[in-house]
Amino acid sequence: MAPSPLLVHPQRPDTDNRIHHVTPESAGWTYVGFEVFDLADGQKLERPTGDQEICLVIVSGKAHVTGGGRDFGVIGERLSVFEGLPWSVYVPAKADWTVVAQGPCELAVCAAPGTGRYPARLIGPEQVGTLTRGKGSNVRHVRNILPEEAEAESLLVVEVITPPGNWSSYPPHKHDQDNLPAESLLEETYYHRLNPPQGYGMQRVYTDDRSLDESISFADRDVVLVPRGYHPCAAPHGYTLYYLNVMAGPTRIWRFHNDPAHEWMLA
Repeated sequence: MAPSPLLVHPQRPDTDNRIHHVTPESAGWTYVGFEVFDLADGQKLERPTGDQEICLVIVSGKAHVTGGGRDFGVIGERLSVFEGLPWSVYVPAKADWTVVAQGPCELAVCAAPGTGRYPARLIGPEQVGTLTRGKGSNVRHVRNILPEEAEAESLLVVEVITPPGNWSSYPPHKHDQDNLPAESLLEETYYHRLNPPQGYGMQRVYTDDRSLDESISFADRDVVLVPRGYHPCAAPHGYTLYYLNVMAGPTRIWRFHNDPAHEWMLA
């Protein structure tokens, strides 16, 4: 069976120690870009944002971060995504950013179109909104890094922890129609981590007419692309699932439509 075109495995680190490089061109869409770097101690990354706004997420480790003319100092504190809340920095379009790793550092670079409307800023753990969704085996824990009420032009960024044996992004929902106020059109990436890391998870991406219907087994550090359709995922017994979501579309608002076949369980 051919591999799913929606499943992106980490690549061998390039000269910048980049292991993921999702672009609108590689994904076949318009808005979302996503990169992951495994930075070595002292390694420096320096980039312009161009016509994109950026959210730098310190996935684990520490780094000295500057961006948009501001020096945010050394940020980051958790050694694992399963240990606490993230530190992040928002950098507008038409600016520059620099990251210097202070010890090993996993850095995610989330990107979407921007014009430079908002200034660069630090998003510390105290600014990350947390909530728990669902009941029973549908419980998951949400960490809002860049929610729709925060200042940004396109980007929405969120982390989710799903306990072992539970489902997430469930009941199945989609956001692939520019039909506000009922539904918004948002492309989405899922960057998956598992604890212990030898585990796996399952994600299905499907449309009502089944013109897209992919059932994907992902491993630790895989990215799943969601160009359209419903996209539930599950953590097998014994493995805690983390994912980092990046969403963007023509309007920066998250309005989703549940699969009518499964919406009964919300009653």
